[in-house]
Amino acid sequence: MLVQYMIVSALLIAIGATGVMIKRNFMIVLMSLEIMINGAGMLLIVMAYYLGNVSGQVMFLFVAAVAASETAVGLAIAVMMYKRKGSVDINDFSMLKK
Repeated sequence: MLVQYMIVSALLIAIGATGVMIKRNFMIVLMSLEIMINGAGMLLIVMAYYLGNVSGQVMFLFVAAVAASETAVGLAIAVMMYKRKGSVDINDFSMLKK
């Protein structure tokens, strides 16, 4: 049973990484990052259950808090860029360097 959960977790991480590398829309990149974080969190919880230890579940709580704050900051940046440029294309984010 452990192997199936690990395979699903690896698939989630791979799907998220593919979305981050291929897509040019910032919102899709954020969603792909969330998929990757959920895959890593699933692996933490499964390994904690397998080892009979709650430390992985506690670690997931911190990972979930960081993911929530990352989403809030990312959405704020996306809204700001959409107001300025009218799109959320990754190539338009180079203006943030100036």
